Amino acid sequence: MKAIRLEQPRQFAYVDIEDPAAPGPGQVLVKTHRMGVCGTDLSGYLGKFPFFRYPRIPGHELGVEVIAVGQGVTNVRPGDRCSVEPYMNCGTCYACRRGQGNCCTTLNVIGVMIDGGLCERFLIRADKLHASSQLNFEQLALVETLAIGCHANDRGNPGPGDHALIIGAGPIGLATLEFTRLTGATVTVMDMVQSRLDFVRATYGIENTVLVRGDGSELETLKEITAGDMFAVVTDATGNRHSMSTAFRYCAHTGTLVYVGITTEEIGFTHPVLHRPEITLKASRNALPADFSRIIRLIEEGTINTTPWVTHRTPFDRVIDEFESFTKPENGVLKAIIDVSGAG
Repeated sequence: MKAIRLEQPRQFAYVDIEDPAAPGPGQVLVKTHRMGVCGTDLSGYLGKFPFFRYPRIPGHELGVEVIAVGQGVTNVRPGDRCSVEPYMNCGTCYACRRGQGNCCTTLNVIGVMIDGGLCERFLIRADKLHASSQLNFEQLALVETLAIGCHANDRGNPGPGDHALIIGAGPIGLATLEFTRLTGATVTVMDMVQSRLDFVRATYGIENTVLVRGDGSELETLKEITAGDMFAVVTDATGNRHSMSTAFRYCAHTGTLVYVGITTEEIGFTHPVLHRPEITLKASRNALPADFSRIIRLIEEGTINTTPWVTHRTPFDRVIDEFESFTKPENGVLKAIIDVSGAG
């Protein structure tokens, strides 16, 4: 069976691996049709993602088809089109008992810690599949990215009339925007790349976009937008330690700062910037099962339009040649989709 494996940073290889066994109790055999390339995949490729284990078959943003089901599986059947919830949690640890399997103490994310879906077929737990009779495989591959933003927005929990700032207009920032805009909050998006802000304006009608020029002028602009109050919720989706270290300055007194981007570097700030305004600092990791169901419903009913998301598509046999280009901001990659269905 064909697969693509990341042997070490910047070194992909086409490999032949054993066919998966027949599905056991609670398992499902699926065929991968589409894989979304996200920041985790890019960071893993560049050697910058702290949780990535090499060598690894990537692929956790997936649109798959059910081929066969094991004993006791009732939620899906052969032929179903599904999105994959890639978080393999234990179900028994403290976090899991509290319904927070996204933070399981022994969590394994497929495509990151264990092999993922950049292959023809693989086995997965049935409870990690979310079916839709209406969505295509490309839409289903986008659900996990959107789920990250859904959970990040819930962590910040902006309300109607609140000022909410999203820092970073890459895929995770845009995923957060999809859900923040539904809360009734007044949304501002900030980025260092003008073309991304232009996309936000054109696609989502967000009037408040702020370009970071490196001279600190954005602070005055943000004060003007909020009439001096600053932001009830700030979500940093950059994964950049400098941005994450300075994001406190954008929070209103008693506001909330959410880190959804990940960095391997130290984040630094003086205690008074947290303590004086009594800021609540939160992390946002992965997503919850209910997020997947909600997102599928929102796409099905047209509340979320995934069409503008996909900017690049590549077939399975061109992945190694083209993947490096996905890491370069100047190429305008928002979301690349790999067609894995042609691997077999």
